[in-house]
Amino acid sequence: MSDKPQGIPGPFFALPDHALVRLHGRDAIAFAQAQFMNDVNALQDGQWQWSGWLTPKGRVVALFALIRIDAETLWLCLPDTAPSTLIEALERFVFRSKLVLDVPTGLSVSGGFAAPVEAAGNQAAWLADGSLEVDSLELDMGGEGGPRCLRIGPMPGEPDPQAVARWRQADLAHGLPRLEASQLEQWTPQQLSLERLKAFSVKKGCYPGQEIVARTHYLGKAKRGLVRLRAGIPLVPGAGVIQDGRSIGKVVSTADNGFELLAILPLDRNGAILDTGGTALTELPLQSGLDRTGSKTTSTAPQGR
Repeated sequence: MSDKPQGIPGPFFALPDHALVRLHGRDAIAFAQAQFMNDVNALQDGQWQWSGWLTPKGRVVALFALIRIDAETLWLCLPDTAPSTLIEALERFVFRSKLVLDVPTGLSVSGGFAAPVEAAGNQAAWLADGSLEVDSLELDMGGEGGPRCLRIGPMPGEPDPQAVARWRQADLAHGLPRLEASQLEQWTPQQLSLERLKAFSVKKGCYPGQEIVARTHYLGKAKRGLVRLRAGIPLVPGAGVIQDGRSIGKVVSTADNGFELLAILPLDRNGAILDTGGTALTELPLQSGLDRTGSKTTSTAPQGR
């Protein structure tokens, strides 16, 4: 099977496994900077980054695209995480901060295997539609595997389970783990190789789990990382990966009905064949280009939504 996603004709397709959370208010940026693992202060209006929320022990609770709309508004685009669950957990730490956490109404998340109209890199763009009261926001989700565009707007994409499955497969191919409930609070950012996505910071101020993340980084103690594999039988997250008769890691995310997967394995291992349940696993290269940094572009920045 080709690693490169094939173009899907027709309109954008709905991504029902993606949801939105909005942080809005005077202290929204400061709150996010104190809670999330990436440097929110590095973003300008209209820029976005990969980020996440960790336990105090440095384990990933949620992984998401964080978009700075303006000086008082952030959107989190969450794959696989129920927004109500994240909002309830975050609200415990609001205290006297002046912000509201909610789910924006009337918006849906769609995807397409086509280049964005205006967005590029970490710069989002608003697409105006004169027939609608609310514009759509597009994000560039392309990488080495080809162009992709994610849109957040009032018009839901068409239902297309096959396209959604291809989108998920492209995420895994680029090293973006899709974490179901059983894999939450299990892995550190380094074990998930999230430095490939520039999804966490070791230089900004404190945040939950920061001490573990920084210590692992500066002491060079990351002994495990993400490996992309293909199996001859369908697997599920949590399945063991075996080498030379002993378990050396676990599957954390799957696509293509369980045949393609991401596993966390030792970084220093021999070249012996990997298997699970007596079935050999084939290692595939992780594709690059899905990292999002603070590089400037000429795309249209969102203004005050």
